[in-house]
Amino acid sequence: MSRKLEGAAPRTRLPARSVDTHMHLYAPQYPQLTPGPLVPPDCPGIDEYRRLQRWLGLEQVVIVQANAHRDDNSCILAALDAFGENARGVAVVKPETPESTLAELHQRGVRGARIMQLPGGAVGLEHLLAVNARVREFGWHCIVQFDGREMLDHVPLLQQIDNPFIIDHIGKFLGPVTPQDPEFQALLKLMDRGNCYVKIAACYESSHTGGPEYADTAALSRALIAHAPERVLWASNWPHVSQSVDNAPDDAVLLDTVCGWIPDQKTLERIFVHNPRDLYDFS
Repeated sequence: MSRKLEGAAPRTRLPARSVDTHMHLYAPQYPQLTPGPLVPPDCPGIDEYRRLQRWLGLEQVVIVQANAHRDDNSCILAALDAFGENARGVAVVKPETPESTLAELHQRGVRGARIMQLPGGAVGLEHLLAVNARVREFGWHCIVQFDGREMLDHVPLLQQIDNPFIIDHIGKFLGPVTPQDPEFQALLKLMDRGNCYVKIAACYESSHTGGPEYADTAALSRALIAHAPERVLWASNWPHVSQSVDNAPDDAVLLDTVCGWIPDQKTLERIFVHNPRDLYDFS
């Protein structure tokens, strides 16, 4: 079964210069590296993603290093070269990554470093401060993903960051959490510091109520948007590698669902255009 890359257009008409802030690309010449997760058998790449962009009405993109490729950023660099100024990248950086490598990554469009405290991640939270210290010199930020049920444990670490950083996937609460629970309230307080962004993405990965409405992650997303819309980002999380191809969400339907959580056009433009353009240095 092939991935759905076209169909009925979304009901939502996205504003010009809308940015997808988190997706992954693969290519046969860049194999899976141990102990990362497997590369999808169909290797969804640049051509497939461009079809998705046309279908959804997207113009610019942030390509995030796939866990399957560990710290070999070759695949995203090739994609950045292909997309040009319409793309930025999030790479895997280690504390010992040479300065010359960081400079090359920056020149080719990388603006962030990935920290992943979940199975398959290449660089975990124990390296966050060291990696952040390296990349902030280039005006980059770290994107951070962990099980949100551990939020209270990680807040002291995250509070040590005084430049921008991003919490992925609505906080990635892998157990049921409500907007009133202390773990989620701690996330809101991080946003209040002024440098913490949260990405509205992959609602299907942590929802316990399920689609198509994802009522539980919808409630969290609405609370984030109401609390600090200036620090919320949207992302497709395409090609949804946590799901099988036949169980992956319909991207047009998912986009409409998420946009239904956004109260008005001004906020939609803030989340899809202004916030990511400021953070990712798009021209």
